[in-house]
Amino acid sequence: MNIARIKLTGKEPKELDALCAEIKDTAIKLGVSVSGPIPMPTKKLKIPVMKTPCGDGMHRGGGGGNWETWEMRIHKRILDVGANDRVLRQITRIRIPKDVNIEIELTD
Repeated sequence: MNIARIKLTGKEPKELDALCAEIKDTAIKLGVSVSGPIPMPTKKLKIPVMKTPCGDGMHRGGGGGNWETWEMRIHKRILDVGANDRVLRQITRIRIPKDVNIEIELTD
């Protein structure tokens, strides 16, 4: 039987968990095996930026108070769903939030 590996990535973990639950419920209703969601390690993107755009005071103070760090976290989930035409058709009809990226990969 073919298996569809569904990879979900996004900034909000609550949106990912809600989407995973919806996909899992759909697959269970149609009687297909489901494993997951498996949470993958969160990717943290950190960017140091200056507080003032003009650059004044860059080397003053000694405390490093002119810099702040912005951080964006990318959360990931993986689901393995038994793939048949009905299940995949129903999964593609689910409304996906615009901040969530979804990849579906079919394997044997």
